[in-house]
Amino acid sequence: MPSATDAAIDCSDLVIDRIGHGGVTRAIDGVTFLVRPGELLCIGGPTGSGKSTLVTALAGMGDASLKVAGGRADVCGVNIRKPGRKRRVLTALSGYVAQAAGAHLPPRLTVGEVIGEPITSREKKVNSRALAFRVASLLDELHLPLGAATKFPYELSAGMRQRVAIARALVLEPRVLIADEPLANLDLEVRPVVFDAITRRRTEGSMAALLVTNDAAFIRELNAEALLLRTGHVVARGIGKDLIWAPNAEADSLG
Repeated sequence: MPSATDAAIDCSDLVIDRIGHGGVTRAIDGVTFLVRPGELLCIGGPTGSGKSTLVTALAGMGDASLKVAGGRADVCGVNIRKPGRKRRVLTALSGYVAQAAGAHLPPRLTVGEVIGEPITSREKKVNSRALAFRVASLLDELHLPLGAATKFPYELSAGMRQRVAIARALVLEPRVLIADEPLANLDLEVRPVVFDAITRRRTEGSMAALLVTNDAAFIRELNAEALLLRTGHVVARGIGKDLIWAPNAEADSLG
C-alpha cells in the first residue's frame, strides 16, 4: 500500500483564507484528505462552501487574494503553501480545468493553439508535427472534429469549448487532473466520452483525479469517493451514495 508520501494530493488540516476589500474570510478550515495515484475523489457542496477556492489553490492557480494560513497540502510532491520555483513543476504535473473554463479560452488563439499552449509556453523548440498529432489525438478522443483545430473558440458551441478546455488540461499527460465542474455545458451523451478519457489515464497511467461536482447521479454512477464541504469544513465523506456525516452536520443530499 502506498504511503502518504507517494500521494498525488495530500492535504492535512488545510486552512485557506480569502483576502478581499471586506477583510479576511476563512474559505477552507481544517480540510484533510489523501488521493493516491490512479484514485478519484469528487468534491461537492453548496455555493460558497469553498470548493473552487480549494481546487484553485491545489492547482497552484491562486492569486494574492488566496493565502494558505495553516496546515499543509502537497500536490505531486510540491508544497502549495510555499511552492517557489516549484510552481512551474506543479503546473506541469497537474492538469487544471477552472470553473467555466470553456467560456474563458484565449479568444485570439485557435483551438489547436489553445490545446498546445501548455507545451509551447514551456519548450523553446517544439516539434510542430508531433504537437499537431497530439492535438489531433485529443480532439478525436473527445469527439471533436479535427477541423476544430484551425477554428477560434467563439466558432464552437459551449459544450465543444468545454471539451477543448479539458483537452488542454490533458495535453501534458498530467499525474493529477484537478477539474472544477468539468461536466458543465456537456450534453448527456458526451459526458461518458470525458469520463472515459479520465478513466483511461487513471487505469493506464495512474493519473489521479480531483473533480468538483454536485451531480449526485454522476458520483453514484462512478461509485466514486466523495467529500462534501460546507462553509469550508468537511461535513461528510464516503463512497457513492454511502456518506458518513460529521457529528452535528445536517445530512443534506448532494443534489
